[in-house]
Amino acid sequence: MKKHLEKGLDFEVDKLTNSIENAISGDSFRTEVSLLNKSDLKNISNKNLWLFDWKSELKNPLNEVYKLTIVGNTNIIQGLISIEIKTDHVYMHLLESAKFNRGKNKLYNGVPGNLVAFACKLSFQRGFQGAISFLSKSQLVEHYAETLDAFHLGNRIMIIETKAALKLIGKYFPNI
Repeated sequence: MKKHLEKGLDFEVDKLTNSIENAISGDSFRTEVSLLNKSDLKNISNKNLWLFDWKSELKNPLNEVYKLTIVGNTNIIQGLISIEIKTDHVYMHLLESAKFNRGKNKLYNGVPGNLVAFACKLSFQRGFQGAISFLSKSQLVEHYAETLDAFHLGNRIMIIETKAALKLIGKYFPNI
């Protein structure tokens, strides 16, 4: 198996929203997060403007790959996250918004925040008190500290602790 090089995550948290919201109208849409399956991969490739090799992520036995969709519209994937369950926390390997949710002309705000909140929720479900970690691109360390209340541990390692995790979960999953 090819060695996975950790280059650091480079998603930008555009806005912490309640679920995801239409960037033009401001309308909110309820979302659901579910495991990505092999049949989803037909629409997730470079030709469909996805930047990462999600097929490889899905093949890695250590990783769990999840998709974010709008309730009632599970055919259109809004974003993806690849995580690994460590002994005491959840580690985020990759996070990507669909092409139509990136840049200044994006369709929906809140996709990255929603996926990070899901990772925090999963961390609580696994008994880790919401703790997650990830490797950041150098230029985004401050951005994650400001938008996610992530703590810069050193080098490019970022962690989200219980208090920040609860804040994110409360925003995206208020009925839990």
